[in-house]
Amino acid sequence: MGVFTAPWLVAFTRLTWFAASCLYLADTMSDELKRYEATHASMGTKFTVAAYGGDVRLLAATVEQVFEEIDRLHEQMTRYQPGSELSFINREGASFPVRVEPGLLALIEKSLRHSEDMGGAFDITVGPLMEAWGFFRGQGRVPTQEELQSVLKCIGYQRVKLDPSNRTIHFDLSGIELDLGGIAKGYAVDRAVSILSENGITAALVSSGMSSIYALGAPPGEEGWKIILRDPFDSTVPADVVYLKNFAMSTSGNYNQFFKLGGKTYSHIMDPRTGMPVENMLSTAVFLASATDSEALSKLYVLGVDASRQYLATHANIQALFYLPAGPEKQFKRVLIQSASYSLPPDSLVKFTGDLAGSHIA
Repeated sequence: MGVFTAPWLVAFTRLTWFAASCLYLADTMSDELKRYEATHASMGTKFTVAAYGGDVRLLAATVEQVFEEIDRLHEQMTRYQPGSELSFINREGASFPVRVEPGLLALIEKSLRHSEDMGGAFDITVGPLMEAWGFFRGQGRVPTQEELQSVLKCIGYQRVKLDPSNRTIHFDLSGIELDLGGIAKGYAVDRAVSILSENGITAALVSSGMSSIYALGAPPGEEGWKIILRDPFDSTVPADVVYLKNFAMSTSGNYNQFFKLGGKTYSHIMDPRTGMPVENMLSTAVFLASATDSEALSKLYVLGVDASRQYLATHANIQALFYLPAGPEKQFKRVLIQSASYSLPPDSLVKFTGDLAGSHIA
């Protein structure tokens, strides 16, 4: 059976998606600020930047710099190109300690901390499991129990050993492979925002396709960037609206990749601890100050609502919105939970409207 994809519907304030590599429009609400928008394919998705400023040439040059950095990260972190640094680590990591570039080492170290904190619900060694289910080949399949048991022996963040002082990484078992697909796009969004800020841009929205968003500042005359969360059953229907400013959001959903077999739907979101696709969950949106962290923590999808409540009880400044199946076919319910200790950074905004406005946060 084929793998089907459905786009994550995200609507930006006065933002239109463009297939062209770059385009700028004058902001009709301001004689001084211009808006520049550009889209670039990388990391298996499309990155979009919408930025406001007084100098279109500066905006264009900065966004080009952003896309060059994203391409550099892709070339470093992809596991599909034999010449990438990550591919070299995967080939040699079980043979000897491999010296790693500082930025990549820091990202792997952060990933392992998230894996430990989430009890393995997020795990950057999950790649072989995705292959066993056919999601890397675009042809979904159900592996046998024997296959799963064999693959699960090679899944486990605990097998990855870091030596920060020597900047090396080592695997204690042959067959371990790193896959940064669950965090690299968020990291790229954060790097993009850093470049924009370093060049004096204070209002921009950066999106990594279906994964992560960072809202830098706000459009002229607006309190924040308007983000529309899609209905988990219909990409053309909005479910909720949130305004973001100086904050990040990431999503995981069972509609992004899946296949059907024998009347059952199998999602691409795996529980690395069991080797099985997650069930009884439609989608999750997670809101944090960092897109790197929000993308990793979008795997609260794997933990589910109750375990996520326990996680948020000891981790500050996180909100998570769950869409769960409810009642008849294609109906859902929302559950919004928040860290026991929650305080937005200065000059930041996470504001829900519509059905979620003023709702009780568990």
